[in-house]
Amino acid sequence: MTAQLACTTGDLGPEEALRVELSAADGATVEVAVVRDGDGAWHAISDVCSHGAVSLSDGEVEGCFVECWLHGSQFDVRTGQPTALPAMRPVPVYPVTVDGEKVLVDVDRTIGSS
Repeated sequence: MTAQLACTTGDLGPEEALRVELSAADGATVEVAVVRDGDGAWHAISDVCSHGAVSLSDGEVEGCFVECWLHGSQFDVRTGQPTALPAMRPVPVYPVTVDGEKVLVDVDRTIGSS
């Protein structure tokens, strides 16, 4: 598959996140947190915390970090790397393209060190 419509630019303001489900090429459903950071840049990471298996999009976004609401783990939305315990494993980061008002995510590729 290629990049898919995840949301529109009007769906999120800075420091907000949105949970979406997208389809991978193998037919699997991928839970994605689309995040707009404090500078207005767009990111897409796995919506599943690597520590507590809960939705990251339900957590707080501050700058380029999202905090898991359950145990307080923080992740850098640019790299997927945890920046605060108890999480120790990164989450996948997916490529994002903004085309006009469309925010597109490719869940068949990951980027960064996740």
